[in-house]
Amino acid sequence: MKTQKVYLLLRDKIVSGELKAGMRLPSELALAEQYGVSRVTVRLALDLLSAEDLVDKRVGSGTYVRGSNFAQMATADLSNAFAHLIEMGRTTAVKLISFDYIEAPEKVAEALHLEDDERVQKSVRVRSFDDLPFSYLTAYVPERVGREYSREDLAHMALLELMERAGLRAETAWQEVGAVLANPEVAEALGIGVGSPLIALTRVVYGKGGRGMEYLQALYRPDRYSLQMNLVRKGTEGSRHWSPTSEVYRNERASGPRNPKRVVKE
Repeated sequence: MKTQKVYLLLRDKIVSGELKAGMRLPSELALAEQYGVSRVTVRLALDLLSAEDLVDKRVGSGTYVRGSNFAQMATADLSNAFAHLIEMGRTTAVKLISFDYIEAPEKVAEALHLEDDERVQKSVRVRSFDDLPFSYLTAYVPERVGREYSREDLAHMALLELMERAGLRAETAWQEVGAVLANPEVAEALGIGVGSPLIALTRVVYGKGGRGMEYLQALYRPDRYSLQMNLVRKGTEGSRHWSPTSEVYRNERASGPRNPKRVVKE
């Protein structure tokens, strides 16, 4: 618990830019005194930061903040989720981890309105932006949809693009955003420590007549990916409210110690 506390406190200072790229951290002894913990606890916390490439531990010199993690941040427009899914697929690199046909998990079958004996194609992919992994994507599609493309196709093209190539059109969707902690498998794929916080997005896509097309479970590194929603004030006096708008506003706010974020809509 103490290790996690020191790790999170230092991580927040690095991600926020309070500790800038190239800055030398205080010694283990100084940090131990600052946070009221042992040097061993500080050393373990620094190891977690090093595993995320947030710091560089140099023998005989000390520990320095790294800046490479903040080169760019991918940003998705939550109010217009489908506008640029294909663009996202073309501007980010993808690694296909697995590709199988399985019996649909109960919650997936229910969400996609599948028949009792209908299987799904399950794929796991990791997307990278500027050679840095930022998302871990687990997608389930009905077998009738999955048979329209191959494993090789999915390793090189966006899933929505493959569906549209097959003549399918997404019409509606439901999605939910929350937060989870990284399990060992996800942590290894995204280059983070086990238990690190992640943005969790679940999206269910429907085509014509409400037929299920895709059930997506997406996990994102919050230091490399953000969700934005543009809002407009609507209504008459006494009943005004905020409503989503698809109009795009460029966000020039810095995403880290060095460079402004690049907006990539998903």
